[in-house]
Amino acid sequence: MPSREPEIAIALKYQKEEDNAPRVVAKGARTRAEKILEIARAHGIPIMRNVPLAHALNRLEIGDEIPEELYDAVAEVLNYVYELTQVEGSR
Repeated sequence: MPSREPEIAIALKYQKEEDNAPRVVAKGARTRAEKILEIARAHGIPIMRNVPLAHALNRLEIGDEIPEELYDAVAEVLNYVYELTQVEGSR
């Protein structure tokens, strides 16, 4: 039976007025990843599945800004979140 990659979760935060780039605010694998997702769901925080990006961000430490080479990929996530909040706000 092939082994499954452990599930990981990365939480990002970006405050345009305060940050130069989004920051990693939480990360974890397996049980910790499930807890991060549980907290996000409980607070209505959008969740996006992007395995390659999650693995790239998992190399960072909590509090680190994302590196410039990941800006485009993270911009996709931020656009997704923005679109979700616009749809939810219009309901």
